[in-house]
Amino acid sequence: MTTAPHTETAPLAPTAPLAVPATRASGCPFDPPPSVEYARKEQPVTRATLWDGAECWLVTRYQDVREVLSDPRFSSDAKRPGFPFLTAGFKELASSNTSSFIRQDDPEHARLRRMLTADFMIKKVEAMRPQVQGIADDLLDRMTEGRTSADLVAEFALPLPSLVICLLLGVPYEDHDFFQERSRVLLNLSSTADAVRVSQDELLAYLEKLAETKRHEPDDGIVSRLAARGELSNRDIAAMGRLLLVAGHETTANMTALSTLALLRNPRQLAALREDPTLITGAVEELLRYLTIVHNGVTRVATEDVTVSGHTIRAGEGVICTINTANRDEGVFPGSGELDVSRDARRHVAFGFGVHQCLGQGLARAELQIAIETLLRRLPGLRLDIPFEDVPFRTDMGIYGVHALPIAW
Repeated sequence: MTTAPHTETAPLAPTAPLAVPATRASGCPFDPPPSVEYARKEQPVTRATLWDGAECWLVTRYQDVREVLSDPRFSSDAKRPGFPFLTAGFKELASSNTSSFIRQDDPEHARLRRMLTADFMIKKVEAMRPQVQGIADDLLDRMTEGRTSADLVAEFALPLPSLVICLLLGVPYEDHDFFQERSRVLLNLSSTADAVRVSQDELLAYLEKLAETKRHEPDDGIVSRLAARGELSNRDIAAMGRLLLVAGHETTANMTALSTLALLRNPRQLAALREDPTLITGAVEELLRYLTIVHNGVTRVATEDVTVSGHTIRAGEGVICTINTANRDEGVFPGSGELDVSRDARRHVAFGFGVHQCLGQGLARAELQIAIETLLRRLPGLRLDIPFEDVPFRTDMGIYGVHALPIAW
């Protein structure tokens, strides 16, 4: 990637409308939306039109995605002119005065992120494994007691990461309905700007009150430690807490349920994982690559002219990097359309790339490894309890997955 010349060196396909949510009238629901996958194969860097008529660049190929996401000339600051917004609701969420550090650039991004680094270091995550395992076992005990069927999302996949992130933050789990309901509004692709504003304000007010409480009644949670530093206002702490609370349960919950479904649909891969549980670490990396639940891309805006695969992206032009198509790049992952739990998929970009890659990826990996291994070990008769065609996929949400997953054993 270089500083751009003043001429285009590669032909452009006609600008295409970017449908959000993407239609899935055909194709496998585990695959990237057909229109975006077509762009990766035919025109990996091309123009697209957003919901409000604004144009941006669509970057779909693995190497190009990594280059854009690691280049400081592409900004994460949603307040910069030209930043691409996928929906009206996302525009409200990302461009508000209480946006989190993922919508900031260095050095401010790095300063705020460093305040949380110790809480998500590998050593800290590994020390939490027995606690996470205990939560998983307890949830399965309750789910299976005297029963042979359940909704995996409601009774296992969602409460597991919710309990863990509440524990880390110092948020009372008994309030989980409150923050999960507001998270659903924030992530719904059809939410209006007004609906997002109301839900965001309610969630921030809750976390501001919690931060103030922790100043007087400290504990070992992240919110309490941020308050004790004395560097941040309650509002700033609330913005950081909102990011961790929403991302900390929505992402892992949907990966757990979708991974379970993908394994049930690939019985040979399921059998291989049952026969050799030591495959679980690599299997989780492969599931992250194969499923990649961020289906609507990672957004940036150019701060100066840059060339990407022969195309000039001008300063002030928005870019959407589709990491799900990057993870299906045949040049990097041969046979990428197939799930293979023995594949070395560690180079995937499911957690993003560059300085903004997911802070909590170590915790997410541990939760997924524990959740999937425990499910397969304790439920040898695990099966889908409805026709696959009736599974309610989350095509309406910013985080892909399933709304429910009825299972039996």
